Amino acid sequence: MEETKLSMYQLYKEMLNDYLQHKSEHVLYSAQQLSKEMLEKDMSPEEMVSLHISVFKEMVEDLPEEVVDSFELLLEVMIGYGLAHREFMSLRDRQRQLDSELNVAAQMQESLLPQEEINLKTLDFGVISVPSGKMSGDYYHYIQDENGNMGVAVADVIGKGVPAAMCMSMIKYAMDSLPEQRLQPAALLESLNRVVERNIADDMFITMVYGSYDPKKHNFYYASAGHEPGFFYNADEDTFEELKTKGLVLGITPKVHYEEFSLSLEPGDFVVLLSDGVTEGRTEGEFIEREDITKLIRKYKHLPAQDIVNQVFRELEKMQDFHLRDDFTLLILRRNV
Repeated sequence: MEETKLSMYQLYKEMLNDYLQHKSEHVLYSAQQLSKEMLEKDMSPEEMVSLHISVFKEMVEDLPEEVVDSFELLLEVMIGYGLAHREFMSLRDRQRQLDSELNVAAQMQESLLPQEEINLKTLDFGVISVPSGKMSGDYYHYIQDENGNMGVAVADVIGKGVPAAMCMSMIKYAMDSLPEQRLQPAALLESLNRVVERNIADDMFITMVYGSYDPKKHNFYYASAGHEPGFFYNADEDTFEELKTKGLVLGITPKVHYEEFSLSLEPGDFVVLLSDGVTEGRTEGEFIEREDITKLIRKYKHLPAQDIVNQVFRELEKMQDFHLRDDFTLLILRRNV
């Protein structure tokens, strides 16, 4: 180390002497290269200033007292700067590591969402879910059984970030463990509620709406655990009706009974399920009204269901200057024939 410092001392001394005599661009370029070498040797800014002062004092005898004093002040400033700089670099490295870990967690969370295509001639299905941050507190689910019946769900954790995302993972695995109840909305919510109540903190709750569609009877059955009400679109009357949603949020108490509702879908009718990130968006300080949501859906209702949810998301994102304040999930299930 001492040999390195001596070598750096000699190198800098020659460079400074050369520059003071010739003021050449070549020396300035060499100085830039030296700074890179110093960085590689992990020299701090105050060490560089200290080096300059030592060399300069040796080269110029009888320096004015004001110049010596100014060097001392500069050295103190650089010591403080160096400490702050190293702290900043440490925090930056930790932030980069955290970002990297969150990216991996977000990819794992996304892999928990269903990817299968829905293959039903009688049904048109579309869903979009966009997190406001790296990880989402929203969860959506859909599944088709061997008889063509289809189960759909949208859930929302009251909370954000990693804890909310972990709760969503628990919901996913809990639902996978209840296959026999997938198409019985009220029974499924009651079972999930018992799982949630045992496994999450007292200050966390989950809202959820679960529905199942029978393609033979064209009935949609659903139950809600305190979730944001969705909509039923009547194609014949061109009207939207709010879905009935009675029910306590998941996780409050172990014994809860959920009421089940049903709708009869005619060709062109559709059901809209959503999270509160859709209805609680803001534009210019005001909440986006639910009526604004139905207007957007009506505007694009001639499109396939997936295109409808995509277009509604783009318009709402634009209205909010491309800044989502909450996780956004929108799902449409439409009877074709």
